[in-house]
Amino acid sequence: MDFPRSSGILLHPTSLPGPWGIGDLGASAYHFVDFLAAAGQRLWQVLPLGPTGYGDSPYQCFSAFAGNPLLVSLDELIERGLLGQAEVEAAALAAGDLGGDHVDYGRVIGFKLGLLRASYARLQSGTAPDMAAAFETFCAEQAGWLHDYALFMALKDMHGGASWSTWAPELRSRKAAAMRKVQQDLAEPIMVQKYLQFLFFSQWLPLKAYANERDIRIIGDAPIFVAYDSADVWANPRLFYLDDQGLPTVVAGVPPDYFSATGQLWGNPLYRWDRMAKDGYAWWVARLRQTLLIVDILRLDHFRGFEAYWEVPAAEKTAIKGTWVKGPGAAIFARLREALGELPIIAEDLGMITPEVHALREQFGFPGMKVLQFAFGDDSSNAYLPHNYAPGYVVYSGTHDNNTTLGWFQDISEEEREATRLYLGRDGSDIAWDIFRLALMSVADISVVPLQDILRLGRVARMNTPGRPDGNWCWRFHAEALNDGLAFGIRLLTAAYGRV
Repeated sequence: MDFPRSSGILLHPTSLPGPWGIGDLGASAYHFVDFLAAAGQRLWQVLPLGPTGYGDSPYQCFSAFAGNPLLVSLDELIERGLLGQAEVEAAALAAGDLGGDHVDYGRVIGFKLGLLRASYARLQSGTAPDMAAAFETFCAEQAGWLHDYALFMALKDMHGGASWSTWAPELRSRKAAAMRKVQQDLAEPIMVQKYLQFLFFSQWLPLKAYANERDIRIIGDAPIFVAYDSADVWANPRLFYLDDQGLPTVVAGVPPDYFSATGQLWGNPLYRWDRMAKDGYAWWVARLRQTLLIVDILRLDHFRGFEAYWEVPAAEKTAIKGTWVKGPGAAIFARLREALGELPIIAEDLGMITPEVHALREQFGFPGMKVLQFAFGDDSSNAYLPHNYAPGYVVYSGTHDNNTTLGWFQDISEEEREATRLYLGRDGSDIAWDIFRLALMSVADISVVPLQDILRLGRVARMNTPGRPDGNWCWRFHAEALNDGLAFGIRLLTAAYGRV
């Protein structure tokens, strides 16, 4: 698919400013869209929008179909009469310091979910009858995934959040009698979970429409693999390599390389691609149809896994003893295109990529990725240097897994800093915007820069450090950081390089 020359900003909604401990889909999200429009940007890239689990990572969600209820705007529920202003303020006071420049997930989760459940009780009592009717319609329209997800989450709550692998055998294996009983016993908690999804979609879709009306498209993100502790695996065990107890027999990872002598053991269960092929990749068709309901363009994480993936026996403690196994290749994308039409996909093709992976990407016209932070530790043949680009790529200063550009520049060797300054023809005193300018001037079809680089922030604003077990996904900015002068400067540069 051809993408027009354009640019955008990477910002996950959790990083938006606001008084309730975490960015949400309320006024600050609309203000950010207005800022993008004023700055001449046509793209807003977000991370996966699903409900997060252990570690708060958007790449380890309880569902590939659901939205994150922590993003629901409490202010909008106050406006609709489902919550009271004093009630929310009292709950925030009781929760303690919710933080303004970071997300304290431990505090936010209890504070916010308690209020969202209280709003459900108000809806049931007759407040906002128009929303009650819309909720009923939503449940009917999203029935294909919603009930399994809501039942899964209600069962997790009943088990104190424990993984489904620890549940009673009849619940793990979804025996019919056990399912009938828990659906009766947990009828209200199941409805609450459906309501939380209704709130997310009823707030996200109007926000997306607001962006689209201003000629701004949303770039979403989807990891190739799903979390083991998810409704996806629990409800569809035959689609994954699991044993009789529901435990993975093989898991995903990447092999040892320059960065890690033991590779990376991700632990995600692997797909039974043979079984998926027999039903026309129905689960994947449903997944992408749902995802493309909430975003305009989709970045597929670990694209190389569709050509071949690293399979590791589940008992291994590292990724060393794995093997490359062929993925579905062109067959899955041909089926997805047949079912969904032209696929607006960006292929995350970073790392050690084979000619077969490049051929698969090019066969379907998916743009690949270039990251400028990878460009300066080598010689002039480095594939991430812009003079080696061709159109048909998306260029980033860095991604959510990278340091900020300022933090990166401070951490690299003096030799690499000097190579960077030489290439840029700049002294590096404003390195974040030097790299921003370099991304804009490149021939890549799309340029995307994290907001942290736009704001010239250092390593303290880093979103994620791979391998660090906690303290990730927490960064937030303050509302005053975005102003008319900043928007004007961004627009000036963006126009200079033909991306407005």
